[in-house]
Amino acid sequence: MSLINLVIVLIVVGVLLWLINSLLPMDPRIKSILNAVVVIAVVLWLLQTSGILGAMGGIGIGE
Repeated sequence: MSLINLVIVLIVVGVLLWLINSLLPMDPRIKSILNAVVVIAVVLWLLQTSGILGAMGGIGIGE
């Protein structure tokens, strides 16, 4: 994956998370859990994409 694609994916995820946080009325606890889950998923995806984490046993999105 090229660096430009990586930056575009991060921007899209950030904008979607911002839209969810600002437009959907939710309990603050649910928002914080959602934010944590998204951040952990993105960090794991970045580590797998960069090759630091390696293959996660066939777990993947879009495969």
